[in-house]
Amino acid sequence: MSSAVVILGAGGHARACIDVFESQKIYQIGGLVDRCFGLQEQFLGYSYLGTDDELSKLATQYELAFVAVGQVNISEVRRNLFLRLRDLGFKFPTVVASTAYVSPHAHVGAGSILMHGAIVNAGAVIGDNCIINTRAVVEHDAKVGSHCHISTGAILNGDVRVGDGSFVGSGCIVKEGIAIGQNVLVGMGLSVRYSLEDGCRFVGSGKL
Repeated sequence: MSSAVVILGAGGHARACIDVFESQKIYQIGGLVDRCFGLQEQFLGYSYLGTDDELSKLATQYELAFVAVGQVNISEVRRNLFLRLRDLGFKFPTVVASTAYVSPHAHVGAGSILMHGAIVNAGAVIGDNCIINTRAVVEHDAKVGSHCHISTGAILNGDVRVGDGSFVGSGCIVKEGIAIGQNVLVGMGLSVRYSLEDGCRFVGSGKL
């Protein structure tokens, strides 16, 4: 059983994730799995292992897998891939860029990634299969549920709560103590000053 990581996805987010894996220098990448397998021989120098149809076979060869499919709008695709991999017996690394900071008093869940410049401060909790993107800040005692994407430059101030499957867009600022429900979408560049209910789409006056 190989200890290298199987990467799911071969798009733009996967490129950024691979860069973080390489900067962390803890996990070896075994190769990639993608629905478009066969269109090219390699991806950033890594070989393709096959399509999603080969996951059951790969689970007998590899211990670790990582979902490197991006998340905008809804979390369903990433969530379903994570649960499928878990059911097949894969385990998930927690990936932290060399330029990111995680307090020793914080917790980051399985399969989550902190991109370059991200900060997770003391008392914060990040769930499983989350993206804490480039230069995002999760302040002290904030709680982020599983399958969330806190996008580039977003700031969650102290004691903020974000429910499972939610997306907080680039450059957002969330006021301290605010609760964002499950499967919420917050558009980019917005200030969230009031709590948001489950399933809410808070996009301001513009279009997504």
